Amino acid sequence: MDLVVLGDALLDVDVVGNADRLCPDAPVPVVDVSARRLRPGGAALAASLAAEQGLNVSLVTGWAADSSGHELRQLLGGRVRLIGVPLLGNTPSKTRVRASGQSLVRLDSGDGRVPDVPLGAEVAAALQQADGVLVADYGRGLTSNTWLRRELSRLPPSVPLVWDPHPKGADPIPRCDLVVPNRAEAARLVDVSSPVPAAVQLWRKWECGAVAITLGAQGAVVVPGAERVKAPEVPAVSDVCGAGDSFSVTAVSALMLGSAAVDAVRAAVDQASWFVANGGAASWAVTDSPKPLPTTKRPSVFDVVDRTRSWGGRVVAAGGCFDLLHPGHVSLLNRARSLGDALVVCMNSDDSVRRLKGPPRPVVAAEDRRCLLEALECVDAVAVFEENSPCSLLEQIRPDVWVKGGDYEPSQLPEKQVVESYGGRTVLLPLVDGYSTTRLLSSLQITG
Repeated sequence: MDLVVLGDALLDVDVVGNADRLCPDAPVPVVDVSARRLRPGGAALAASLAAEQGLNVSLVTGWAADSSGHELRQLLGGRVRLIGVPLLGNTPSKTRVRASGQSLVRLDSGDGRVPDVPLGAEVAAALQQADGVLVADYGRGLTSNTWLRRELSRLPPSVPLVWDPHPKGADPIPRCDLVVPNRAEAARLVDVSSPVPAAVQLWRKWECGAVAITLGAQGAVVVPGAERVKAPEVPAVSDVCGAGDSFSVTAVSALMLGSAAVDAVRAAVDQASWFVANGGAASWAVTDSPKPLPTTKRPSVFDVVDRTRSWGGRVVAAGGCFDLLHPGHVSLLNRARSLGDALVVCMNSDDSVRRLKGPPRPVVAAEDRRCLLEALECVDAVAVFEENSPCSLLEQIRPDVWVKGGDYEPSQLPEKQVVESYGGRTVLLPLVDGYSTTRLLSSLQITG
């Protein structure tokens, strides 16, 4: 059976170690780190759990080609079919610092959100072929997407739709067969503390087939019918991370097999209890960071341009030699990235740098310069050109915005005419005082 999981994929990181002393300059514990463990989180965990149950899973999620996104892709390990949709910003990540089995602090990073644009033919085709759909909302914009909500409302009645909501996400659509908030989420959505009245209010508000509020070790309540489902007794555990994903995956699987809503919830309560008792999401952790993807796996400039244009995004290009990458370069590229939705860097080849700057330039070879630029979060792709100017490359890429440093006069830029010929614009950004490759080289010669 084919299941489509729609939602926000997260990278979960556990930094674990021992804490047996306090920091001398503040009353906080010092953690001697012994391991860094990674696991898929959010919709990525739900998709992985569904694949483990033998379903053919397609995961539709906002995707960024940053380091967290690469690590998350490797953790999925080909178990699910990944259908990436536009993500403005970086991959969301949650890092928990743990010592002696206890969490000390959680660090959240990644501001990525899915924009309200059409998500494309691949998503529509996956939904048309689905035997079931699970929405795993983590409040990152996907469930607010107008196009997606319309496509979900068109699902045939025979295709179960389960929605795991989030207080920062959009309301479930009335087409849902089952909506599964937990107790805390329900309390934020309605001003009722008792689970049955809360479930009734949410059921009426969302006009869905059924609502099941999960209650942790107390099981769940299901409306309509006000059915109470007890959870089996399991040993006490301190980490219940992933229990909700296990619950929602089992619920949609049961509905796909023809179960009624209350029976699907019974199966889901039992499975979630077993999942937590057997290590929960931590059992999916991989110690240490996966090896980075080879550079050949990096998206090409044209892949990035096509993907960005497919949803109406703005492409920014910046050019230069980028020999001896320094803070001035990084500042320029970060500001360039803020002008659009994807940044591609047009970089001079070694021969091109040599012709422009003279020997012994470049100091850093092209492949190494490319590697350093691709490591920057703000850079989506790098293309190397052989000519003295990137005019030929720009005619192919046709960026919406072309960025150069403010040390150039517009008359010195032959590419300005190329960019303007198709309606693009050129932006000159001021440089950071005190930084230049020539100055760095002169300083090295003096100190040497």
